[in-house]
Amino acid sequence: MESIVITGAGTGLGKELALQYAQNGYSIILTARRIQPLIEVKQEIESLGGEAFAYPLDIRCYEEVYRTVNSIIQDHHVTCLVNNAGIGYFGPFSSLTHEQINEMIQTNVNGTIYMTKAFLPYFQTLPKAKVINIISTAGLRGKINESVYVATKFAIRGFSESLVKELEQTNISVTAVYMGGMDTPFWQGTDHIKDRSRLRSAQEVAKQIIALENGQPEIILS
Repeated sequence: MESIVITGAGTGLGKELALQYAQNGYSIILTARRIQPLIEVKQEIESLGGEAFAYPLDIRCYEEVYRTVNSIIQDHHVTCLVNNAGIGYFGPFSSLTHEQINEMIQTNVNGTIYMTKAFLPYFQTLPKAKVINIISTAGLRGKINESVYVATKFAIRGFSESLVKELEQTNISVTAVYMGGMDTPFWQGTDHIKDRSRLRSAQEVAKQIIALENGQPEIILS
């Protein structure tokens, strides 16, 4: 059975992508820093007749990424990596702390790059493989009170577009996904979004991504 690795799979869009892909017959490799949400998603997938495995992982740590990825590929036939994990702190640029800036860069940028680099040699041995980077519309245009978050998403946009060109003659496809805001736990603890009721559900967005994704360089969901 083909396996899909999803980062940030314990909540929000990562969880919904895991549930949807599992219903489509894939074995799901769930990763995130906290193990308990992963166990809950794993149990939900299994209750629906699917297969899932949970791997606690801090994608900010280069050595931990490589150890975990090596363990995963020894036991699973992974053909797709979904770089979904991300974190955001919002407000005027002057209000952001050094720790908040570092955490966004380390998670959104470094984590995505580390995961992709760790899987790439393995993917190159397969007939076909793909990397899907969840970026959001923050990677398309600047936004008020999102300066550093947007900067990290622009970075992954550049990373994705460059990999598309670098790997275009290979067996590996790279897709960047740009979607608007969703009503997920991502927004808990912030008043940046005043009316969350106008946001789409993560389940709806996950269904759209899976329906549209076919190895193309980008998907834009308004």
